[in-house]
Amino acid sequence: MSEFSDVTIVKAANIYFDGKVTSRTVKFADGTRKTLGIMMPGEYTFDTAEAEIVEILSGKMDVKLPGSEKWRACAAGDSFDVPAKVHFDLKVHEVTDYCCSYVAG
Repeated sequence: MSEFSDVTIVKAANIYFDGKVTSRTVKFADGTRKTLGIMMPGEYTFDTAEAEIVEILSGKMDVKLPGSEKWRACAAGDSFDVPAKVHFDLKVHEVTDYCCSYVAG
């Protein structure tokens, strides 16, 4: 899906890692929510409160998910699932555009 219809967008940005990662929250009428954002090259560790599906729209990164010692390469068109209440690591190689969908538990 390349666009969303009938949504509410939260004006204030979510800003992480001194502005190297930013996103905006998109709320849907059914109560679901997503964030759309940009990551600059660098290494990051994120914590999750909820389960997430991270979709890479453009760019390149490696991800290390909980319970794995291996890094997985991700690029445009790839996605990965992250469970709730864990942390995961990213090595972002180039500016990366992403969409994060929060999964109801």
